[in-house]
Amino acid sequence: MRLIVMLMLACALGQTVGAEPAHGPLVVATWGGVYERSQRAAYFDPYTEATGTPIQTASYSGGLGTLRKRVQGPGDWDVIDMTMADHRRACAEGLLQSYSGEGLMPAPDGTPAERDFIRSAITPCGVAHNLFSTVVAFDEDFFRYTAQPHRIEHLFDTERFPGKRALHKRPDALLEWALLSYGVPVGDLYDLLSTERGLNLAFKRLDEIREHIVWWESPEEAVELLRREDVTFAMGYNGRFFDAAVVQNEPVRIIWDAQVYEFETWGIPRNAAHPERARQFIGYATRTQSLARQTRYIAYGPTRASAIRRVGKHASTGVDMRAHMPSHPLHMERAIRKDVDWYAHTRQHLNERFQVWLAAGDAQ
Repeated sequence: MRLIVMLMLACALGQTVGAEPAHGPLVVATWGGVYERSQRAAYFDPYTEATGTPIQTASYSGGLGTLRKRVQGPGDWDVIDMTMADHRRACAEGLLQSYSGEGLMPAPDGTPAERDFIRSAITPCGVAHNLFSTVVAFDEDFFRYTAQPHRIEHLFDTERFPGKRALHKRPDALLEWALLSYGVPVGDLYDLLSTERGLNLAFKRLDEIREHIVWWESPEEAVELLRREDVTFAMGYNGRFFDAAVVQNEPVRIIWDAQVYEFETWGIPRNAAHPERARQFIGYATRTQSLARQTRYIAYGPTRASAIRRVGKHASTGVDMRAHMPSHPLHMERAIRKDVDWYAHTRQHLNERFQVWLAAGDAQ
């Protein structure tokens, strides 16, 4: 049976089993923590059971620096799970192999994959597989007997809402939130951030809370800082905060106002040792059944219409997952769709400006 399944998967890709060495693990670079555990349950382990190929994970926490270094070496990553903004930039730099959607499975009702996936999910270098959002969460116990924060402006109001803020050491989302705190409409954010005036305004707002910031670089740190009560606010990913609040019963509450949502995307590094098997894996991991299964473990939305219709309850708590998805109507009033093309084109300049701003604080 295992051989039959493997042959079927290979045929779906128009490839032959044995084109590459079949022994040894497939190495997937991904984000760790509850997110990786959801992947393990949803498609890593089922893929291994179906094909006999073990999945070995490598730690990755965003950006292109590590990938740039690794593509110069022997090719020890076969698949990488990236934000769409980083994915597009990596594709433009030639760090990823080309990909035209080969091997993507049709929906159970026969709908072709290219019609079942949301628009723009399939890129020249990969395919988006889930929708997640960057949000701010707060320590519910700390604010239990006072006014509770509920707007993104409250992140910048340290008098009314005191305490340290755990922020990701990247400009993403921070700049959008800073401009929103001035009252800039969502639709004008990226136009304004494309000007020096807009960037200056954003960094000026960040200046006002600089002494209250605790920086994190790994997503797990954001939740841990809230758990330890080292901070009262933390920015991070909605699925991890969901796990802390609902599964772990921690006093963590998400502020959905101004969530910045984008897509997590599979790609194959330029020097991957097993590109055919990587394509086979992507085809399996993006099946309707695989994407729907992942929503039983983490509150990230699938990118296929057929999988969205199958979103149900959390595997261990029985909580209705639809209410916790970034795409739920109650969460979309002031939601920001991250302009990944803008980030891809401005990344170097943004990072340079951000590093200058960080250095200015260190010099004080």
